[in-house]
Amino acid sequence: MHGLSKICVAMAGLAALAAHAAGWPEAGQPGSLEWAAAGDWRTAHAARDTARHPVEELKFMGLQPSMNVIEIYPGGGYFTSILGPVLKQGGGSLTVVGGRPEAPKTYAETYIDHPEIYGKLSYAYLNATSPGLGPDGSADLVVTFRNVHNWMAGGFADKAFADFYKALKPGGLLGVEEHRGKPDGTQDPKAENGYVQEAYVKALAQKAGFQLVKSSELLANPKDGKDYPFGVWTLPPTLLSAPYGQPQDPNFDHAKYVAIGEADNMLLLFRKP
Repeated sequence: MHGLSKICVAMAGLAALAAHAAGWPEAGQPGSLEWAAAGDWRTAHAARDTARHPVEELKFMGLQPSMNVIEIYPGGGYFTSILGPVLKQGGGSLTVVGGRPEAPKTYAETYIDHPEIYGKLSYAYLNATSPGLGPDGSADLVVTFRNVHNWMAGGFADKAFADFYKALKPGGLLGVEEHRGKPDGTQDPKAENGYVQEAYVKALAQKAGFQLVKSSELLANPKDGKDYPFGVWTLPPTLLSAPYGQPQDPNFDHAKYVAIGEADNMLLLFRKP
């Protein structure tokens, strides 16, 4: 074996040992992020993995398989389809949080039929008047993907970050993915185009008491001009051809928006002191 090959093998071995020491099975083994991402229960989601990099993103957010995790607004379950199986295998727990009091029932109907995949999930909701996400100081990690603009539109972004802070243990982590707006100019407080300035998100988190740990360009897209007729939703995967609530235009040319791809997204990690 050549010297370089020996070094590569040694490095691979060290990486495997580090993963094991952190509580992770080796990549591809049951319970690993790679195993969950490749699961046949994710066939509806897998096509977006090349744009969204879910394995790398969850590693960035500090996920460990034994954590108590809260996922905010899981939508169609893109990340739930990885988080649920991994935490079930690793002895952790997952709480999924919707936007209305009836959301827990809705999500339960989505996932309850597959406890062999997702394990036993807990449910909560978050809006301007919601009571909280669970017992204070009980979560290790809160994750949210492309949702900050929703709370801004609803006028409760400050409350959302305060609720995350209360739910987390001291030292707990908050992972945030959001459509990244242009850094210049004044942030629309309602974020009507779906884009939020990175500095604005950091300020929201810091106001709640969080400390910034790190940021990542994993989800950056320099082709995103951030100025479209129907906001960020003109881009994939939504591909709007008319405002929400109005009939879509069958003659709208999506080609140039498909060529841009999914939005430029910030990726931030915060810690509760």
